[in-house]
Amino acid sequence: MPAQCVGASRLGVVQVTAPAFSVWVQVRGDGWIESREGRFRMRRGDWMAFEKESAPLIQAGPHGICIGLALDARALSELQALDDGGLYAGRGRVSLQDVRVLLRLWREAQRGHCDRLSVRPLLLQLAIMQRDLAARARRCPGRSRNRKRQVFGRMQRARLYLEGNSDRVVRISELADLTSFSSWYFSKAFHALYDESPQALSVRLRLERAGHLLRTTSMMVGEVAAATGFDNCCSFARAFKAHHGMSASQYRAAGQATTGERVTREMYASA
Repeated sequence: MPAQCVGASRLGVVQVTAPAFSVWVQVRGDGWIESREGRFRMRRGDWMAFEKESAPLIQAGPHGICIGLALDARALSELQALDDGGLYAGRGRVSLQDVRVLLRLWREAQRGHCDRLSVRPLLLQLAIMQRDLAARARRCPGRSRNRKRQVFGRMQRARLYLEGNSDRVVRISELADLTSFSSWYFSKAFHALYDESPQALSVRLRLERAGHLLRTTSMMVGEVAAATGFDNCCSFARAFKAHHGMSASQYRAAGQATTGERVTREMYASA
């Protein structure tokens, strides 16, 4: 079967072990995805797509539902044959209205046993969901359309790897090996595509993760620094203030104040 509808709900777990490109949409609650690119949290409206080597494992939260579509090489080639069609590894968000449309099309494809006719509307909707990636792919180095797609797919996998490993410093050599490019070519192509170097993106992702940990956990500042790959508190403090415009302690206090105000508003609204 060229395509397969899969999913996980309410603490359920599913993994794609066969070599297949897969796309996932969180339609309710939250969950987690672990793959060779790292670990990712999923919230309602989030989507992720993985190359066939990624072998993603999806775990739904207590109230979570995550739907997916696994595609073999034949299904992908048929999609690419469409006008500018195709799917790419990556992640993003869609509106709740789009979530409902995707869920309806996924159910229709499932009822049709994911044959070519029943899965086509879902594939087209997924391609629309990724239209920003398709536009970026056209900027990718390469003389032919297929070469651009190939290079962009590798770059996207490297970007996912950075996002999935925001707890540590990722070396350029790791990313080059992942994409089968030289370090020089990888760095040049990455900067041309995303308008920032892989090192700059890695730092930004780690500092955003640090902010999330400060808002949602009781970890000490030094623990947050270690959990985001900083060797010492001084370098973390400088980088954090440069990125967020305030110290880590001020950031946590501001987050707690905002949370308190929101709770107060909810209490008055329900009174």
